[in-house]
Amino acid sequence: MSPPKRFENRPTEDLPAELVELGALLREIDIDPARHEELQTLYSRVTESALRRRRILALVQEALSQLRLDVKYLMFDLEVTRRERDDLQARIEGEESDF
Repeated sequence: MSPPKRFENRPTEDLPAELVELGALLREIDIDPARHEELQTLYSRVTESALRRRRILALVQEALSQLRLDVKYLMFDLEVTRRERDDLQARIEGEESDF
């Protein structure tokens, strides 16, 4: 009976191709079960780390996209505020010249 294959349940589309290939090779090799379990544990840690980095990168990219959008809104708001200020200043100066 072979040991359970914990890394077969991982979503391979989220892993780099090299790690998927390594996982396939680990399933195929015929070595001492204790050594095989050690390799599986190390492989599991590496895949978890790769998936965690990918999730972090996705979060950072999403945060940057939101920041860009927020900056665009702020720039728009600033431009509108400047136009309103200029219009009000022109009105005030126009009223002062009427006196």
